[in-house]
Amino acid sequence: MAATLTASDLWADITAVRARSPLVHSITNLVVINLNANVLLAAGASPVMAHAHEEVADMVGIAQSLVVNIGTLDPYWVRSMELAMQAAGARGIPMVLDPVGAGATPYRNQTLERLLDAALPSVIRGNGSEIMSTAGAAIKTRGVDSSAAANDALGAAQALVQRTRGTVCVSGATDHVLDAQHRWSRLSNGHEWMTRITGVGCSATALIGAFCAVQPDAWRATTAAMALLGVAGEVAAEKAQAAGQGVGSMQALLLDALQLLDQTSFEQRLRLETAQW
Repeated sequence: MAATLTASDLWADITAVRARSPLVHSITNLVVINLNANVLLAAGASPVMAHAHEEVADMVGIAQSLVVNIGTLDPYWVRSMELAMQAAGARGIPMVLDPVGAGATPYRNQTLERLLDAALPSVIRGNGSEIMSTAGAAIKTRGVDSSAAANDALGAAQALVQRTRGTVCVSGATDHVLDAQHRWSRLSNGHEWMTRITGVGCSATALIGAFCAVQPDAWRATTAAMALLGVAGEVAAEKAQAAGQGVGSMQALLLDALQLLDQTSFEQRLRLETAQW
């Protein structure tokens, strides 16, 4: 597959999410459930959050993609994630894994290994230190904040791609998306205020699930999702600042931008590079 993408390609995927409203089953963390659901709705997708052991496989059975986020762990939820990933693997639907806080505790690392043994995800998205820890690099994370820049994690991302044969996204000031065909996209959109709203990174993972549901090329789908969120974040921050407002207002403006962003604004703002790694 060619390592080339245009703004028009990515806009076509944004339009597909809006038109097809894919059902995204998310087993995500308690801190971000509401924002993740609202981000999916604003982008045009349909969220469902279900973790009961008695129904999780059935819910996977009607969803178009699965998103698993390990932010707030306990044994019951870990089993829910494992059951969901096994069901998604059996169905062959896209799976997106967010290794929140990877490396922070032995339990978190053991959980990741358990989930990767259950099924290999189509996409893994995390910040630099999370990707390095998930790949097995020796690094200690500071809670769920990144202690490694995205650029520092590229070697680990390549190793993780080789392990999963899927797509890996390292998010940061520049987002990097790599896959097993050695394609590499770099996105330089976004705004620093996005890091001051809890759940924005987790919402990026949820969006990737929506885009993977309508675009079978996971590398392209991941790039499109990150591009949409980055551009929408810029628009929201600029509007908040112009009105003399802060990150509280920006959160609402981010949802507005995800819903109302038009093709011209998206293509004019997009800062995308593609290459082979």
